[in-house]
Order: sequence, then structure tokens, then C-alpha cells
Amino acid sequence: MYAAFFTESSLKKGSLSMGLFGNHYERAGSGIAKNAPKKKGIFRFFEIFGRKFWKLFELNLLYFLSFLPVIGAVALFFAVDSQLGTILAAACLVLFAVIIGPATAAHTKILKNFIMEKPTFLAHEFFHTFRTEFKHACIVGVLDCVLACCISAAFYVYPRLIEQTGSKMFYVLFAITLSIGVIALLMNFYIFPMLVSTNLSLKNVLKNSLALSVVALKTNIITILVLAAVIAVYVLVLMFVNIRYSMILLFLLPVMPASWLGLVITFQSYPVIQKYIINPYYEQRGEVNPELAQTVTDEEETVFEDRGGEEKPIEPAKKSGGKSSGGRSHKGKGKIIS
Repeated sequence: MYAAFFTESSLKKGSLSMGLFGNHYERAGSGIAKNAPKKKGIFRFFEIFGRKFWKLFELNLLYFLSFLPVIGAVALFFAVDSQLGTILAAACLVLFAVIIGPATAAHTKILKNFIMEKPTFLAHEFFHTFRTEFKHACIVGVLDCVLACCISAAFYVYPRLIEQTGSKMFYVLFAITLSIGVIALLMNFYIFPMLVSTNLSLKNVLKNSLALSVVALKTNIITILVLAAVIAVYVLVLMFVNIRYSMILLFLLPVMPASWLGLVITFQSYPVIQKYIINPYYEQRGEVNPELAQTVTDEEETVFEDRGGEEKPIEPAKKSGGKSSGGRSHKGKGKIIS
């Protein structure tokens, strides 16, 4: 479809280092094949993570903007010692519940583009998805916030009721509440990637997310273990490390680790959505999922062909007496490429 006459891929790492530190600075490598096989599993994850490392910082900063109402609510609650302060703090929390869903959808859309290796204009894509997915994502965000409040209340209320009454019924209710919380967490692994990738109704998105939380249980457990490990590191550092050093983690929250964790979740969940939701849809229509289709098919006419990985390395011309192999000298004219 196109040709790049001068590309960075035409220089291998090995030949570049030889050019800097050896005497083979004129040697060009064979390039990198356009359709070279992709890495799989954890190796592909870290390849994407390394390539998008600084972009993840920028994305985390954009996503962090949606948490400013929470910071404002805390500041107002403690700084304004009056009923007005409480009302303003509550208003900030309501604002957070409204915008966190669309912000998470936008965050997920960009992470999905990273995983699918699609070019993305970060800020434009973020705010565009925030607007287009606002309705359904807002509903999901509000439901998540309400559920989070209920589970937090359960952690506070049920242990005290058990201690006061000794009734085993409260153990059952507490266990049911925790189970609902875990299921909701697993569903969220799939809700937002499905919202930004399909045209399904919200009802079907929730239904499919519930099914995938059970069908892909092994994948979900791995995802939860990774999230738990990162969160545990944060908590342990804040609890047991000198406050002068542990506070550094709090100051890093605007740039990490939300996008890192989001990348783990999307990397794990989106292939499951492709396998069970997207691919079957195209198979029923006798079509191929465009995300899996080849960029250039056999039927397409190509003007230029990418020969990366097939070209023969170009050896430098042997020099003697300060002259090139052609016996000509080009003083002051620099290197001539013929």
C-alpha cells in the first residue's frame, strides 16, 4: 500500500551499535519484516509496555483529572467546618460518580488501541470517547460508585453487628455482599472494553460481562492477582516505609499506576471479548473480524512492496589510500548515495 524510503527499521540494533563503536558505520542491515510474527503472552505485554511507556504516563495524567472532584471533596470536608462544606463535598462526590464512567471508557479505548497497535492521538481520542460513550458509561460509573459505597458500608456494619449479636446470619449476609463485589469487579474487566468496541445495548453488555466473568475465570484470577500485588506493594510501602519516602508514591499517583493496571486488565480481557463476542458475530455473517484481517490482501494491487527482512545487507566499500573503490575522491562533498 505504501513504501517508506527511509525508515528507522532499516537499522538493526546490532548494526547501529557497530556504527557508533566500530568501523562498520556504513553497513546497513536487512531491515525488519512488516509482517514479522508478533510476540505472545507476557513477552508481547512487556513489548507494548516498553513501547508505550511514556504515553502511559500521559494517559494516566488525563485519567487522573476525573479524580479531582474526590480530592476537592476531601479538602472541602476538612477545610470548611460547616454544613455548607459538607454539601459542597457531597456535590463533588456526585460529580465524580457522573464522570468516572465516561473517563474510564475513554481510558480503556486508548489502552485497547495500544494493544491493537493502532495510531492514537491521545488527548483527542480521550475526550472524543468521553463524549460519545457518556450515556452508557455514566450509568455504569454511577452503579459502580453506589455498589462501592454499599460494600464499604458492609465492611463497617456487619462486623459490628456480628460482635454485638453473635448471629451467624450476618456472616451469610456479609459473604453474599463480598461475592457480589467480586463479581462486579470481574464484570468491570469486560464492561468498558465492550462499550468502546461494540454497538451492543447496555443490557447485553452487562449480560455478556457477567457470562465472561465466569467463562474466563482463569484469566480473571490472573488479572486479580496482578492487581492485588501492585496494590499490596503500595499499601505496604505507605504503612512500613519512612513517610518521607512513602509519600513519593502518593505524589506519583497522577502519572502511575492506573494506566499500568488498566493495560494489564485490557490486555487480559480484550482477547476474551474478541474470542467470545466479536469473532462469532463476523463468523455468522461469513466475514473476518477486521481487527484480525491482514492489512494487505492478495487481491489488492500494491505499488510498492515492503521488503524489510528480505534485503541483503549492504557491505561498505573497501577503502585504500583514502580513496573509494571506484578510485574517485569526493572531497568536501560528503557521502554520495547512488
